[in-house]
This record gives sequence, structure tokens and C-alpha cells, in this order.
Amino acid sequence: MIKSTFFSLLFLFLGVGALCQNTFSISGKVRDDKGGLPGAGIYLSGYKIATVADNNGNFSLPNLKPGSYDVLVQMVGYMPFSKGVIISDKSVQVDLFLKENTVQLNEVTIKADPNRAKYIKQFTEYFIGITPNSKQCKILNPQVLNVDFDVTKSLLTVKTTEFLIVENKALGYKLKYMLDYFEYNSRTRIIYFSGHPFFEELKASATKKKKYIEAREIAYYGSSQHFFRSLYEGRTKEEGFLINKIIKTPNPNRYPENVINENLTKIRTLPEKTGIRKVAGKVDVGLLDFWTKQKEMPRFIDKFSRADVIPDTLVHDYNENLKWINYTDALCVQYTKEKESLAYSNTGFWIFRPLDVPEYEISVVNHTTQNPVRFYANGGIYDSRSMLYEGYWAYEKIGDMVPMDYIPLSRK
Repeated sequence: MIKSTFFSLLFLFLGVGALCQNTFSISGKVRDDKGGLPGAGIYLSGYKIATVADNNGNFSLPNLKPGSYDVLVQMVGYMPFSKGVIISDKSVQVDLFLKENTVQLNEVTIKADPNRAKYIKQFTEYFIGITPNSKQCKILNPQVLNVDFDVTKSLLTVKTTEFLIVENKALGYKLKYMLDYFEYNSRTRIIYFSGHPFFEELKASATKKKKYIEAREIAYYGSSQHFFRSLYEGRTKEEGFLINKIIKTPNPNRYPENVINENLTKIRTLPEKTGIRKVAGKVDVGLLDFWTKQKEMPRFIDKFSRADVIPDTLVHDYNENLKWINYTDALCVQYTKEKESLAYSNTGFWIFRPLDVPEYEISVVNHTTQNPVRFYANGGIYDSRSMLYEGYWAYEKIGDMVPMDYIPLSRK
């Protein structure tokens, strides 16, 4: 039996490109309603590729391979902006229109929240992570975070109208992260966030750079990016990955979802004076607690399947730049070249495994949509909404992320 205690749905809208000899460019103009904006910063999400708009607001990002990219724009006084661009067989020209950031331009009085520090600490742990690398990361501008906690839903949400700046002293990167959305549900323990990261190299001595490179190698190998790259190339076994299935069966101890929701809605919406099964003039707390616990119970019971999943039967060609997989239940991915660390074992992300299964790093990939999961040669996912991670890949977050164009030493 396998049971996960933590889930992580990580939506990183990273630019991705395919391996191809021909290269192209993304060019255009950054403007507002008055005209071109000189000095605007233009970045490719997930990469270390960037440029600055000229005196007329024009820009060009050359030497790009075919694929899907997200172009990010940053300019003081304006809202961060992103635009998806697909390069197929020719260069692309786009106009990028920015809107003024009224939050920056106008003085705003924010009511002090006594719980803000606690919420930001939770956000930091669930966004950057709690790995050894994550502990060497720091958010340099936490004041831009807009934090809210909904007690009725046990839901922590975080937004921002500016780039979040994260310094990673473990891997040697400074990230400019356009956070689209973040939420953590303490009832379901599901973490969800989406955004666009841009990587910059931290200045360092030769000795320090060597340490950064070593740490990046460790972070890359065994990651979801490494797995999907090897899956694209048909080299999962050679790269150290084993694939099995997690068979999901409905939990016989849990009421159907519609029954649970119907009862919770009745309890929460009926006027207090009518109540539900009043006890001493109050709503029956025990009844509310029962249906709340039913809601929190897992919908499925997971069972480890010992039959190996053969990559040749799992992976299909979508076009010359994309491949896809489609499956029922969930995939269990073991990375056999690394065992679970003690730091990981002491967290809530770990997964129960059969006693005879070695303590390799294990991740579970749940398929969340009816559509196939499409992915590129560099490990980038076409639509990250199609997957939900449990286990090791849920444990590793921003603090262990390398750029999408990262090339390990063995490939250089």
C-alpha cells in the first residue's frame, strides 16, 4: 500500500524549445498607450536569456530553437507582463503592451495583519521548499506579497503585482519570478502555484562557481526535468528511472463527493436560528466535524503495481517537437541512482512503499485532465495543469530548480 501525505501541483510556465539545427528569433516592440518604452527588460521564462528594449522600445531575442516560449517584460511603474509565443519554422514578431501599476504609482495604506509573518513563512516553505538547497534561498522583496487566509476554506492565497526576487545561494542563481497565483489548502494539503521564472547567475569566485556547478548537477539529476528529457530520448532506464503504476481504487470508507458537499453546504448556509440538529441551541458540531473529516479523507486507496511500464508503450510522437503520454491511475517513478535523504524522510512528503522496495527517490505523477501530457525534448511540459506530483518531486520546489536549457556536465 502506498499513501502520500503531501501533494504539490506546480505550474511553471517555462519557455521550452526543441532540438533543431535551425534557429530563429522573437522580436518586437514594448509599448504603452503613449508609445514605445525604452529600457524595458525582456526575458524568456525558465531560461537565462534576456535583453533590454532600445530607445524606441524595440527588442530582439535571437538564436532560438523551435518550441513554445513565454516572453516576460519588466518595467518600473508598470505591471509585469507575459506573452506566450510559439516558434515553428520562422521567426516571430510581437507587440508587448504594458499597463501602469497603480499600486506602485499611488500611495496605498495597508492594514497591518498580525498573522502576516506566519503566512509569509508558510508561503516560503511551500513555494521555495524545505530542502537543504531551499534553506539557502531568500526572498529579497517580501513586501510585494499580497497575502490572504480564508478561515472557512482553510485556504492561504498569495499574489503580487511585481516580480518576486529570490536569491539562491545554494545553486548560484537569482530568480525574477512572476507569480501568477499561489494557494495552499491546509485541509487537503495540496499546494498549487503558477508563475514564470527567469534565471540570473550570481557573481562568484572560481571556487564558488565550482560549488554551484556541483550543486546544480545534484539538483538536476533525478528531477522531473531530467525524467522527461530521458523519456523523450527513450533513455529512462539508462538514466536510472524505473516506471510502475499506482492503481487507484475508490475508498470504501468515504461517502461520495456529492453527498459530502451537499451536507457541508446545508450546515454552512442555513440560518443559525434554524440550525441542523441543534444541541443546546447551537449547530451540532459533531455533525459538522464528521462531514469535514469525510471531505479530508482520500478519495482513493493506492496500490503499488509491480509490473514495469515500458516507455515504448507509454510515449508517442505528437509532432516533430512534441511527444505525449496518456495513462490511467498514476505513474510511480523511481530514481535508482539516489536514495532518499534523511532530510527528506523527516518531512511530510514521503510515500509509504512495500517493504521489499529499495529506498530510492520515489515520485508519483497523477494525471489531472482527460488530455494527454505533452512534453518537449528539454523536459518542459506543454501544459503543467495536466499533472499533480506527490513524493520527491512535490518535495523539491523553486529552491532546487535549474533553467530549462541547463546542460549537465556529461552532455557538454
